Amino acid sequence: MDDQLLLRYSRQILMPEIDIDGQNRLREARVLLIGLGGLGSPIAMYLAAAGVGKLVLVDHDVVELSNLQRQIVHSTADLERPKVESARDHLLALNPHCAVEVIDHRLDEADFDRLLPDVDAVVDATDNFETRFSINHHCVVHRKPLISGAAIRFEGQVTVFHPADDDSPCYRCLYSSDSTVAQSCSQTGVIAPLLGIIGSVQALETLKVLMGIGQDLKGRLLLLDGFSMEWQTMRFNKNPKCPECGG
Repeated sequence: MDDQLLLRYSRQILMPEIDIDGQNRLREARVLLIGLGGLGSPIAMYLAAAGVGKLVLVDHDVVELSNLQRQIVHSTADLERPKVESARDHLLALNPHCAVEVIDHRLDEADFDRLLPDVDAVVDATDNFETRFSINHHCVVHRKPLISGAAIRFEGQVTVFHPADDDSPCYRCLYSSDSTVAQSCSQTGVIAPLLGIIGSVQALETLKVLMGIGQDLKGRLLLLDGFSMEWQTMRFNKNPKCPECGG
């Protein structure tokens, strides 16, 4: 690591929990980030700024005017551009040492099978249950850490799944396909800074997973009520009857 990189990441390297070894782990890490909207924007920016070596960005949408209230990786000049291209350009301007691969379509089974063996973590920043169930399924199959977050109205949540650990629950342990009602911010609204808070927590959990430090949110669901500004933690266990990971 040359002097410029040492200076760029100096505030992280100063921390004994990270040091040069941790920063080198970030530099060698690859992350698959699915969704470049309200959550994906701060996640992508913090992962790139922190020195993650490669980000694979996935989103099939283009930037719309209504996005700009909360999707801070995009700007007015990016309207009608593919979100992955807009995000890539802003991330490389922030940190040219971060390699960025973009995918501008929904991932199918072949995409997951191609991508997941080469990444160290998957970050779910999507906004619908169908996609989240699919991401969870492929992370279980490939035994890849999954950092999951959601935010709507004034409420947000974050958790981490470790399919490689036999005692780790998965997303289907927490949510069954027949007990959830799909909602999105386009239907019910969302306050802009909430996405920054939840996305930042996802980014922090991702960095901890990549470096193998601290205690992440495995088996815990972190809940935020932004209206009353109250945090709660709900513990949950692996469901032995889970159709995805329960065997």
